Amino acid sequence: MKLTDFKFDTEDYNVPDEPVQPRDAAKLMVLNREDQSIKHETFADIHKYLDEGDVLIYNNTKVFPARLKGKKEKTDADIEVFLLRELVPENMLWDVLVEPARKIRIGNKLYFGPNLMAEVIDNTTSRGRTIRFLFEGSNEELYHILDNIGEMPLPPYIEREAREEDKEQYQTIFAKERGSVAAPFAAMHFTEELVEKLEDKGVEMLPITMHIGWGTFRPCEVEDLTKHRTDSENYYISEETSSKINEALADDDRKVVGCGTTSVRTIETSITASGISKPGTGWTDKFIFPPYDFKITEGVITNFHRPESTMLMLGAAFAGYDFLMEAYEEAQENDYRFFAFGDSMLIL
Repeated sequence: MKLTDFKFDTEDYNVPDEPVQPRDAAKLMVLNREDQSIKHETFADIHKYLDEGDVLIYNNTKVFPARLKGKKEKTDADIEVFLLRELVPENMLWDVLVEPARKIRIGNKLYFGPNLMAEVIDNTTSRGRTIRFLFEGSNEELYHILDNIGEMPLPPYIEREAREEDKEQYQTIFAKERGSVAAPFAAMHFTEELVEKLEDKGVEMLPITMHIGWGTFRPCEVEDLTKHRTDSENYYISEETSSKINEALADDDRKVVGCGTTSVRTIETSITASGISKPGTGWTDKFIFPPYDFKITEGVITNFHRPESTMLMLGAAFAGYDFLMEAYEEAQENDYRFFAFGDSMLIL
């Protein structure tokens, strides 16, 4: 398939800048691949489509306030730094994006208030830099300062400014392991009450961790999808999660459902040559697009994504391109909410 296959106009789409309340009141579109049927539900009803013994994999990553506003030394010019990922915690080295990039050079010092300063030590891309925070406290103390002065990295299509309440609002209820610059959108629809209902039914809720990087916002820019390269992202799968996945794979009456594209990419990365999930930590740049033979995933929960995005392409690989495009048209006709704070679909 080509990039242009995933291009469509979103001008008339409903793109909210706030989540619905309660979270599980979002719409849920259920796609059945076997009979090509589409049903309209609310997310609170998702328990009707999952059975006792099913395994639901979710991403427990936590978004941190990755956008910093500061000043450049000497000129006092306004600058913005977007923290991408921590490189060497003990040395407080980070990969970042900077604006305006043309004015930020190696050796420059950047000031983020009276208690925090950083030095630019390398260029990585046209906008990318490596910085070292010049901070004498511990790493946890540094994170405490970042939590206080940073802004949440809302997606670029959200037109409003980030607010203090986004530090709670732009998270899932599963958020535990700090490290992402974007929330795993599909998991944002869960509430504690819904999780309890699923667990009472016998659905096993199991975490993985994948720290989502800036690449999640970056569309493909090459027509030939085989030439696209995604940014590597750090993941972790526990012994328990892998073991439970493998137990479900060995039982035809149980299915493994990935909540969100990051969960799907993580469990599909974990597959071994013998066809089982392997625990551990690592980096993955897995890019899933049609056609793709899913080795583990038997169901996908996902939002309605931007055109030309890798998340859209993964959905098409699982649902089938034509079926997914039909679903997107139906969603638009029924005023579904799109993108980060939008509604959801379950593909079975």
